Amino acid sequence: MLKDEFPKSNEERNVTRRRFVGVSLGSGAAILAGKSDLIFGADTSKAPKLSMNTAFTLGGDLTVHRLGFGAMRVTGEGIWGWPPDRENALRVLRRVVDLGVNLIDTADAYGPDTSELLIAQALHPYPKGLVIATKGGLTRPAAGQWVPNGRPEHLKKAVEGSLKRLRLDRIDVYQLHTVDSKVPLEESLGALKEMKDAGKIRHVGLSNVDRQEIARARKIVPIVSVQNRYNIQDRDSEDVLVYCENEHLGFLPWFPIGGGRGLKTGHPLNVAAKTHGVSVVQVALAWLLERSSVMLPIPGTSSLTHLEENVAAAKLKLTAEEWKAIAGLAA
Repeated sequence: MLKDEFPKSNEERNVTRRRFVGVSLGSGAAILAGKSDLIFGADTSKAPKLSMNTAFTLGGDLTVHRLGFGAMRVTGEGIWGWPPDRENALRVLRRVVDLGVNLIDTADAYGPDTSELLIAQALHPYPKGLVIATKGGLTRPAAGQWVPNGRPEHLKKAVEGSLKRLRLDRIDVYQLHTVDSKVPLEESLGALKEMKDAGKIRHVGLSNVDRQEIARARKIVPIVSVQNRYNIQDRDSEDVLVYCENEHLGFLPWFPIGGGRGLKTGHPLNVAAKTHGVSVVQVALAWLLERSSVMLPIPGTSSLTHLEENVAAAKLKLTAEEWKAIAGLAA
């Protein structure tokens, strides 16, 4: 099982956040990349649009469909630079909106800058109701490097940079990408509060945090969402999810398609996928959506086919027995 990319010490934090890029073909990331034979033949050519019965309201005023889109994978290999086929990336982003998805998650570190620039190129002027959530506080000094920087002056510049690239006057949800152990959390969040008070951020979110850090942050500025790693097999953030449920905060699981490594014929994911005539990816996403009403999965892909498959997962209903069998995988 892959470990959290943001351990406690700052030295350990300076590692690649998305180590799942390039993992074995059986992993969830490889499934999304279209490199696994675990995809079953579901017809997604007429993928249904999302319906409002799968909605969640962030901060009391931003209503989003609970299945969003993570725009990390529209960048180049290793989340670095431009994608090899820019036109395809633009088509994927436009199709996201066509399918009814109205929550797109990105970060200034993706590219860096590339993901935000592509979103603006593809979708600006933005359709009414589209919520773009971005992140700052994690820098990319070189390919393969992810270095925290939670200094107030850096975060203020990061917000301004995202506003410019996304062509926005105000960012709907701005998330602290990770806690910088060299900077007091109160100082980092204080900078985001200043930007919120200045009207440049609508709502503030957190990423890669524990319950104690969320509680500390909420003393500085209202928090509407938390983005931690979570999937069918990696549920180290279960206590954070429960906290979000109790406080009605949106929970955005990153790497939501985990746990697909080495699936055997009788594996609960395979069994459910064959029963419903869908893919294991769709089953994993459906399980997350049924796990909690505050769950906002943001699967990412550079493939139009897989995008439509992901969106179709919002319509999939697992039986109680299937859900329990998959829930037991964490043990």
